[in-house]
Parts: sequence; C-alpha cells; structure tokens
Amino acid sequence: MMEKLVVRKMLMKDIPSVVEIEKQCFPIPWTRGAFETELKKNKLALYMVATWEGQVAGYGGIWMVVDEGHITNIAVHPNFQGRRIGEEIVRALMKEVGTKRIDRITLEVRKSNMIAQNLYKKLGFVACGIRPGYYSDNGEDALIMWKDI
Repeated sequence: MMEKLVVRKMLMKDIPSVVEIEKQCFPIPWTRGAFETELKKNKLALYMVATWEGQVAGYGGIWMVVDEGHITNIAVHPNFQGRRIGEEIVRALMKEVGTKRIDRITLEVRKSNMIAQNLYKKLGFVACGIRPGYYSDNGEDALIMWKDI
C-alpha cells in the first residue's frame, strides 16, 4: 500500500492542495500567502508533501533554528487519514533535518488530540510541558513535545 505514497519537498504548485487540506483540518487555517512566504522567503523553513497516486494527501513543515527544529504543522486530508501518511511525513522531516545538524525537534499538539500525541510518542517524542490557552480558536492548552535526534 505504501508504494502509492511519495513524500517530497513542497513546490509552489502544491499550495492550492495544501490550503484545501488546511481548511479541512484546522479551525483557523493558514492562507495561501502564508505558505507562499514560507516557501519563497523563510530560509529556516522546510515543507514537504505526501502524495498518494499523484494527489497531495498531506503535508508538514518545520523551522530549523540553530540546532533545533520546530514542527509548524502536520496535516492529512480526511479522505487519506488512517494510512500512516502523517507518520511518513514526520519521518521524512526528521530525516531531512538530521542532515542539517539539528539535535532536537519540538512541537505543540492539542491536549485533546490523542491520535497525534500517540503518533509522536511512537516516533520518540516526549511530553515536556504545557502551553496554557495556546490555541486561539477555543483557548485549548497545547502539550509541548520534544525529541532528541
């Protein structure tokens, strides 16, 4: 089944599909302009997409600051969830940053998002703190997770 999946660096042509995934997955989605800025101007950013039989099924991004990576977002279109695509995106991001002298990776995840938390734990992330009221749509706390590379 995974032979249908390709994870590669995000291209400008992928942005419309990525924005659609954002709208499907998040209450306050990033805009087309935000992704264009990330790809064109943010030298610290790396974004990847996962395609399933040529269709963008998910994406993820990370900022690389000095020796740390900060995962900005990971999302899989609802039609493609449950196929380990999110896991493959995170693995690909970790592999890429591992070649750039990144020692640790961090992320925030909603306290209620147990599916994502379980994925991150499976990949070696450890919960290390809470950001109270982190999510502006509903004031939910974020769990801060870290992984040493």
